[in-house]
Amino acid sequence: MKVLPLVTGVFCIALLAAQASAHGLWTEQRRGNIEVIYGHGAEDDAFKAEKISGAWAYDIAGKMIPVTVERLADHARLQPIKPPAVMAVALDNGAWSKTPNGQWINQGRSQVPNSTQSLHTYKYSLAIYSKGAKIPDLKQLKMVILPEVDPLEVEPGKPLAVRVLVDGKPMAGVKLVGDYRGAPNEISATTDNEGRAIVVVRNQGLNIIAAEVNLPVTDNADIETRGLFTSLTFAGSDHHH
Repeated sequence: MKVLPLVTGVFCIALLAAQASAHGLWTEQRRGNIEVIYGHGAEDDAFKAEKISGAWAYDIAGKMIPVTVERLADHARLQPIKPPAVMAVALDNGAWSKTPNGQWINQGRSQVPNSTQSLHTYKYSLAIYSKGAKIPDLKQLKMVILPEVDPLEVEPGKPLAVRVLVDGKPMAGVKLVGDYRGAPNEISATTDNEGRAIVVVRNQGLNIIAAEVNLPVTDNADIETRGLFTSLTFAGSDHHH
């Protein structure tokens, strides 16, 4: 029985590393608050609130609204000074390195010199709350799913045109998950050479469209891969009263 804590500890480290790359980020309105969710599918996990690296809120005209990040013990809450039409948030998950025995450590390979794999993951989310909202330039999101029509006007079962930008440029071949919470492993579409794709809106309630990419990094002492995740969230048109 004495080995159990060690085994559990190693399992937890492996789990943390899996979360580092497999988990996504989105926002939900809960109990009247805009809460940052870190999870995969139906999972909603605790995370270190200090990993939230930025939050931005905008009114319907695309003008910025001041927003503060309330850093709670196990997650973060976003508090704009008035209800936003558009909200974006970013999470920096830090560098992770894998040792030869399969252990993941939340450090770069310069600190884990025998590592076999090293990556730095970032998570982004864009939420649209109001019909007719103007989406501002979101350069702070290194990966973003932009709707090409107002998603709040699209009924469930109908197609939504989107465009995926990575580092501000369209990216081809990005696989989009149309219902990240309900079917997180089901690919709905893949972007074309202009970064465009058509995704069918799934839900009357909250829709979470998501995508992730892993990009090679050169000339970096700590990582060989940059992992980006992004989500687009909005409520289905039938949900608005």
